[in-house]
Amino acid sequence: MNWDMIQGKWKELKGKVQAKWGELTDDELDQIEGRREELVGRLQQRYGKTKEEAEREVDEWMKSL
Repeated sequence: MNWDMIQGKWKELKGKVQAKWGELTDDELDQIEGRREELVGRLQQRYGKTKEEAEREVDEWMKSL
């Protein structure tokens, strides 16, 4: 699945995102709206990760879909 598909199915995928990164709130997920960079930024803020760590996690999650 590519990122364009994820954006298109964001409402369906929000539950999977929250299962993976449980500290993200529903409001944050609504604000992210499937934007990859926004998700990476929120993971950096919420979990104290580097940009590279957050990007790697997002890419691994995307490949698992």
